[in-house]
Amino acid sequence: MKAIIWTKYGSPDGLQIQEVEKPTPKDNEVLIKIHAAAVSRADTEFRRLKIPFPFSLPLRLYIGLFKPSRVKILGTEFAGEIVETGKNVTQYKVGDQVYGYTGLGFGTYAEYRCISEKPSEMAGVMGKRPTNITYEEAATVPFGGIEALHSFDRVNIQHGQKVLIVGAGGSIGTYSVQLAKHYGAEVTGVDSGGKLEMLRSIGADHVIDYTREDYTKNGKKYDVIMDTIGGSPFWGSVNSLNENGTYLNANPKMSHMLGMGWAGKSNKKLLSWEAGYSTENLLRLKELIEVGIIKPVIDRSYSLDQIVEAHRYVDSEEKKGNVVIKI
Repeated sequence: MKAIIWTKYGSPDGLQIQEVEKPTPKDNEVLIKIHAAAVSRADTEFRRLKIPFPFSLPLRLYIGLFKPSRVKILGTEFAGEIVETGKNVTQYKVGDQVYGYTGLGFGTYAEYRCISEKPSEMAGVMGKRPTNITYEEAATVPFGGIEALHSFDRVNIQHGQKVLIVGAGGSIGTYSVQLAKHYGAEVTGVDSGGKLEMLRSIGADHVIDYTREDYTKNGKKYDVIMDTIGGSPFWGSVNSLNENGTYLNANPKMSHMLGMGWAGKSNKKLLSWEAGYSTENLLRLKELIEVGIIKPVIDRSYSLDQIVEAHRYVDSEEKKGNVVIKI
């Protein structure tokens, strides 16, 4: 089968298409023919290991100290069809159309991938895909959709609250905007100017181009500020909250984590990233998509042999919503 082999940390040039052996499912696994995968900012950060230091060293020890050795194929989101099942599998059958997130198991930049019938949180999550969207659209849902859904579960947004989303035009952000609107919030999306019209089209009430305006200095207050990319000014964000407001960072930098420690005794709630990858959340997203409450936003699609170009585009931080790999 064809797969993208991860040969080095750093630039996208370390991703090379190669022929590798097709996997065989174990007794508790299914073999999935992958029709589409997604390239998220998380994938490119793993490629470069551009993540907070407390996580980067353990990941190097897990993946490979100087170059990828234990993990050879990147990619964490997928949509595809089950073509073979292990003898102990009971929840799925050949022909089932599924989607999911493999987490630190990676491996979705390939034509086939074996996945346990009941993945662990480290290995991600899998479920039957929404019936009213394409494989390409479904592949963009698990990472950004679950991050947004679980984050707002922790916040418990009330109707009429003012919610500001930093990085609103990205994988997590586009689902966050739609969910916040579904919960009845007044939503402000913050991102670069080229993404603002798209944000309006998915329901944002207000938009801010961060290259032209600092939302922490405009005098406005919010009930919830959600940072999806780790790009918010921490203290300015805390000061922009209403009393008893909530600041939630789904991708915190070291400075944010330290700031949360210092500011943790205030009346304002400060929440850092927390995994929420569960079959329950994936099925909730399926229902929300099938009734038309949320929809995937796709910017560009690439073929598997265009993976380097796809990663370069995501690195540019210009993508609107999601980037898809057709396999």
